[in-house]
Amino acid sequence: MSCWVPGCPPLGMCRGVAALPVTSIPPLPFLPSRAKDLKTRLGILLHTPELRHRIGTSSKLQLGSRWRDSSREALEWRESFDQLLKSKSGVTAFHTFLKTEFSEENLDFWLACEDFKKTRSKTKLASKANRIFEEFVQNEAPREVNIDHETREITRKNLTGATSACFNEAQAKTRTLMEKDSYPRFLKSASYQDMAKQATSRGISKRSHT
Repeated sequence: MSCWVPGCPPLGMCRGVAALPVTSIPPLPFLPSRAKDLKTRLGILLHTPELRHRIGTSSKLQLGSRWRDSSREALEWRESFDQLLKSKSGVTAFHTFLKTEFSEENLDFWLACEDFKKTRSKTKLASKANRIFEEFVQNEAPREVNIDHETREITRKNLTGATSACFNEAQAKTRTLMEKDSYPRFLKSASYQDMAKQATSRGISKRSHT
């Protein structure tokens, strides 16, 4: 008698496997490269028109509801990338956009570096530096940022005598990448365009009533 699942071995064999204790079944190894491959495939799929439309619509609805009150401020975000990063709601809106491109680790790393610079305790400075490096900078890091090998090695050496400036070069490279690559796409996104239009229409409405 066979199992109902297509391609499954005879039912007796299925029952035999099911009867084994859980501890006797070896766990599957976690391969960081498999996770990175999945992210790469998701990035490729993102360029499929249908999927891009669905993600854009979802992001549009989320931002439209959460940042309606900040729409006037949104007009300032297009003045410069610095202006966007100075705004709390701007950073949050940009982070939401980066999630649709599966690249939010770049902004998270930049923010972690900004927080790191405010650390005053030398003991905390060293422990924070190691955590940031392990999460974002080292090879096969869970949320590895896209920096060159030379910058990665310089940052690794900086950890031996951790100071508030040990991530400066890596942070600058990541910031430039976001400013030149992700930021222009954010300004062209449907979610940001809707916020800008809303801000503009409110401004016109106010002027017409004065």
